[in-house]
Amino acid sequence: MRVVKCSLIADKTVLIVGLGLIGGSIAKGLKKANPSQKLLATDANLASLDLAKDAKVISRSGTLEEMAGQADIVVLAVPPLMLPTIIQSLERHVKSETIVTDVASVKSHITDALKNTSQVFQGNFVPGHPIAGSEKSGFEAASSDLFEGRKVILTPSSQTKTDAVALINLLWRSLGAQVIGMSLQKHDEVLAATSHLPHALAFAIVDALSNQDGSDDIFRYAAGGFADFSRLASSNPVMWSDIFVANSVATEKVLEDYIENLMILKDAIKAKDKEALFELFSRSKETRDRFIAQYFTKEKKLIMNNKPITFHLAPGGKVAGTLRVPGDKSISHRSIIFGSIAEGVTHVSGFLEGEDALNTVAAFREMGVTITGPENGELTIYGVGKHGLKAPHEPLYMGNSGTAMRLLAGLLAAQDFDSQLTGDESLSGRPMNRVVLPLREMGANIEAQAEGTPPLKISGSPLTGCNYSMPMASAQVKSCLLLAGLYADGETSITEPAACRDHTERMLMGFAYPVSVGKDGVTSVNGDGLLTATNIDVPGDISSAAFFLVAASITPGAKLTLTHVGVNPTRIGVINLLKLMGAKLSLSNEKTVGGEPVADITVEYSQLHGIEIPESEIPLAIDEFPVLFVAAANAIGDTVLHGAQELRVKESDRIDAMARGLSTLGIVTEVYEDGIKITGGPTGGGVVDSHGDHRIAMAFSVAALCASEPITVLNCNNVATSFPGFVESAAKLGMLISAGEKP
Repeated sequence: MRVVKCSLIADKTVLIVGLGLIGGSIAKGLKKANPSQKLLATDANLASLDLAKDAKVISRSGTLEEMAGQADIVVLAVPPLMLPTIIQSLERHVKSETIVTDVASVKSHITDALKNTSQVFQGNFVPGHPIAGSEKSGFEAASSDLFEGRKVILTPSSQTKTDAVALINLLWRSLGAQVIGMSLQKHDEVLAATSHLPHALAFAIVDALSNQDGSDDIFRYAAGGFADFSRLASSNPVMWSDIFVANSVATEKVLEDYIENLMILKDAIKAKDKEALFELFSRSKETRDRFIAQYFTKEKKLIMNNKPITFHLAPGGKVAGTLRVPGDKSISHRSIIFGSIAEGVTHVSGFLEGEDALNTVAAFREMGVTITGPENGELTIYGVGKHGLKAPHEPLYMGNSGTAMRLLAGLLAAQDFDSQLTGDESLSGRPMNRVVLPLREMGANIEAQAEGTPPLKISGSPLTGCNYSMPMASAQVKSCLLLAGLYADGETSITEPAACRDHTERMLMGFAYPVSVGKDGVTSVNGDGLLTATNIDVPGDISSAAFFLVAASITPGAKLTLTHVGVNPTRIGVINLLKLMGAKLSLSNEKTVGGEPVADITVEYSQLHGIEIPESEIPLAIDEFPVLFVAAANAIGDTVLHGAQELRVKESDRIDAMARGLSTLGIVTEVYEDGIKITGGPTGGGVVDSHGDHRIAMAFSVAALCASEPITVLNCNNVATSFPGFVESAAKLGMLISAGEKP
């Protein structure tokens, strides 16, 4: 992470209230980023003000009443319990346009304090909390690089103005921090567990040992580990007393949970239960090692899934009940993209909290967008406008998602900064020239590897609209060029040879952006529009629903209802093909939500028969073919697919991978360059490799319902990218499935 000069911040007069460790570090950091930054300060400790003046960090000091009216930004860096009084005084003296933020590690009490202020003041107040500090205190302990690479949490409310949020986000970015968003309540709960509890324990254990007989000897012979653990007990007692009073409810709850666990530990020690102790210590070690690897190492993205997950499936099982599958991944990605570049605040519900979609959230946070959540599928995006994205400090990691990489390539090609898109091993082998080449025709400066694969290096440049006829139907290519077209000079028109997903067009309309969709397969946008924030309810993903639609179709006695599933006409190939195969499937409660059609889908067992798959249905079911191949394996006769070369360049070569796996299970297949023939027959058991492809892993899980022997599916880590909780959902419906780290 590098500290960068930000002219929008450099031009502002910043008042810092409280020049302790945090306030002093903010002042020093801003001065380092911009030596001409105009900084004002107020503090009851006059010695701190003198030190800051001597160091030429602040320009002037005085009382809050004297300084407040001169500030464009006010940073409140005082103990939590002082904030309500200061906020009341501050409101009377600041300019109406002044933006105010704080650094307190407790947020709930700020809500009460703001209730008595004007709507203007509330709109300009952006609660914040840097996750940085030291056991030392005072201006003399302050450091200009304290926040470099550290996280800062913003907890704006529904009243907070988007331009205020964007400005405070920029302030922290200028100090080298990584800004994330969180709801106020969630913040206090998380901090109670991760910060307040450790400090309470450190204070308590040092106090407990000091009261024991022979305490001098205890401390004299204490090892370095005790010094490290007890370091937090050297923290400022005034500040921490305030914190525990302000966040008493959340801290009490987590302390009760800890005491309960501590009693379990005490009982195990008393019983000399070595096995229980070993299990507890091993579990804790593995958790901490994973936590450190994932969040505190440069290689974190490469090792998040370093332990291979295997699915174990017993033959048989049932499928019955009602289920709502996770939110649609395609729509979840787009909700973040469009919400981020819209004017205003976008609320998203039903968001898919899978790794792919979360990587998209992380990418836009890295580009200066404040996003709170997700919490139970709820997200709030404080849009920065079409031209408000900022240069990322590091490459943007797209994980396993070709959708995210291709769409962001179009968006980033038009920005006024450079960027780089990377992904995991699977994504790094997937073709990107299908978007790189047409983007270059628009004037983009974008480079892939020699093989046309990621990483993608993009130097933002002005774009010109184009007329592009896609050689094959691809919603990702179409969406990429539409995103580029939002910024291009003139009109951008894309002609699709066959119908493909239209989520991008529908969402653009939802954000009030002019888009032309012709009956001739031509979609056009112009670069002179703006997006207006909206609310998005993400329907259940039909690609995720497909696994259970097939599961119920092939399992005797099955009856299943999947609720609130997206049934966009460009996505219902799996429904159409299952009906052609004889599936007993019906839709009910049909309605339109946020421009997307949704329905409840009920499916019952019915003997399927093989079909020749119509080429017109291929784009409508391109992601569902792995599980449709399982349906074909349980159908009477042959199922034949041609014209699906696209399946060979997905997360894996899905034609080859499925053919190999089905053959292992005793199913006869014949592979073509552009498809496959599957002859239905008895399904056996065995070990199949998903090749790290989430859809193949879930497809072979469904195959076990009609198998005569157990099935083991290897390399299932990436299932979490599209269907977090798949194992639990499948087991709930009656499938005999479990997951583990060993084959």
